[in-house]
Amino acid sequence: MRILVVGSGGREHALASAAARSDAVSRVFALPGREGFRNVADVLGGGAPTIDSILAAARSVRADLTIVGPETPLVEGVADLFRSEGVPLFGPVAAAARLEGSKHFAKEVLEASGVPTARSVIVRRRGEIDDALRRIDLPAAVKADGLAAGKGVVIAREESAAREAVDRFLGDDRYDEKGVVVFEECLEGEELSLFALVSGRKYALFPTARDYKRIGDGGKGPNTGGMGAVTPVDRFGAPEAERIGETLFPPLLEELERRGILYEGILYAGIMLTAGGPMVLEFNCRFGDPEAQALLPHLAADAIPRFREVARGEWTDGPFEAAEGVSVCVVLAAHGYPGKPRTGDVIEGIDEAVGEGAVVFHAGTERAPGRWVTAGGRVLNVVAGGSNVAEARRNAYRAAGRIRFDGVRMRGDIGVAGVRG
Repeated sequence: MRILVVGSGGREHALASAAARSDAVSRVFALPGREGFRNVADVLGGGAPTIDSILAAARSVRADLTIVGPETPLVEGVADLFRSEGVPLFGPVAAAARLEGSKHFAKEVLEASGVPTARSVIVRRRGEIDDALRRIDLPAAVKADGLAAGKGVVIAREESAAREAVDRFLGDDRYDEKGVVVFEECLEGEELSLFALVSGRKYALFPTARDYKRIGDGGKGPNTGGMGAVTPVDRFGAPEAERIGETLFPPLLEELERRGILYEGILYAGIMLTAGGPMVLEFNCRFGDPEAQALLPHLAADAIPRFREVARGEWTDGPFEAAEGVSVCVVLAAHGYPGKPRTGDVIEGIDEAVGEGAVVFHAGTERAPGRWVTAGGRVLNVVAGGSNVAEARRNAYRAAGRIRFDGVRMRGDIGVAGVRG
């Protein structure tokens, strides 16, 4: 089987690596990929792919299956295009990907299906913020409706911050094309990432994961795309995941089917474990980043054949089992991230980290003559395992400490129980 992986971040490097390890796969291609992917894939290069260029690449390399890593092509309808052309692709159609592409739509489906979620008010005009403030107590989560690369949420603890966030999201086309902001009660508790392989009303769970979104230790500072992840999550093994999954996925998938929407691909539920039980914060239509980097190397069996089955309309029952122990991913970010990350800093020590037994995924790097340099906000993902979370953390941080570049930022508490994300 020839696999085309779409994307250029750490998640896509992890997907390409999983495909390269598969006995069912003969060759892996990455579009656009990056130089750091060349240890597992043929890198096609180019700029940000469009849905048309993805189809052209799949045909050019004679891909038996295309796996889309990022959300934007899915929301834009790449799966619809491939299906209309009879070309196999793993990922949901645009109508299903709206669960991520529109937070307003996601809330509507959640409420119609009875899946537990935070109370919310939809704000379409600046004057409606007064009503929202009367109905939802502060602190509140103010969410841009469209895709925002993990940065479209503000936790407003004061009225002035809530008004400023609504103004910004309604007035910024990068966040909002529909004139909609979701004003939502702020849930308290532990966060959990629950991933499922879905085909219609059938689903199979992956091991639980947790990502750490804020830049600083203890969950302090601004939100990022994710500074690290752990899998599985302590106290949330397969039985606990099944119980949570039963409250979320069957009613949601039934509601989508009622609306004429067939979901096929990865469905990611971001969950808050509150005192009143698990509640859905958001749905994503793809693997999380950096959860995928911790999760995919930690699976006990090859996932790629099951991805191909879903793309063909086939199904095999059973959850995805984890290997023994725990996997931890530590993100190394550039100076200035998540604001304006500095690029061009020389990176040293990648081979030393690999020598420590870690897997290193490239997320924001470029190859200069004879050296690696930074080329993005999240630069590298260092992943290591252990028999328990303490050992996995030691192994991951020892390897991450081998990598050096000016201004490197990383959290020191990835995987620590009870730490805020």
